[in-house]
Amino acid sequence: MIYKYCRKSLEFKRIKLVKPAIIALALMVATIVGSYFMGRMGQIVKLTSYEREVLLVRSDSATVNFSKEKFAQMLKDLNVKFPHIVMAQSIIETGQFKSNIFKTNHNLFGMKEANRRITTAQGTQLNHAYYNSWQESVYDYAFFQCRYLSQIQSEEEYFAYLGANYAEAKDYIQVVKQTIEREKLRELFK
Repeated sequence: MIYKYCRKSLEFKRIKLVKPAIIALALMVATIVGSYFMGRMGQIVKLTSYEREVLLVRSDSATVNFSKEKFAQMLKDLNVKFPHIVMAQSIIETGQFKSNIFKTNHNLFGMKEANRRITTAQGTQLNHAYYNSWQESVYDYAFFQCRYLSQIQSEEEYFAYLGANYAEAKDYIQVVKQTIEREKLRELFK
């Protein structure tokens, strides 16, 4: 409580801070929200046809250094849980690393831009998160695992989570399992 000394009555009077506190809080919230949207608006850029061509050339060159072996090594180095499942997901999501989302956005997993966890995504493009490189996409998936899958201990739990929270297709888990077998991904991570 805050008091103010009144010289006329020679006593301390309590100051009511409800209205000033509400006004200050409203101004803070308005400033934060306004700053957020101003920052987001600054990320929206309309590209000229020349800039789009440059972006496509740049994005193609950024995927040139991609290989399945480098990807597998990065999953091992990051100690990603169940890397054979993760690689199967990326094979499915990118159509054997040929999709436009992979080539343009460097997105190996069909991930959307994260809003509630740390992310390496630079924003949203083609309705999916986009990254400066395919490696940043792998880091982002590792952050996804840390945030949502850290308590999972078995493949069955992992598949159950993916089926309930990650996949849009009903047969996604079956397709992932078939991809693991067809591509011999378990052997790749032994």
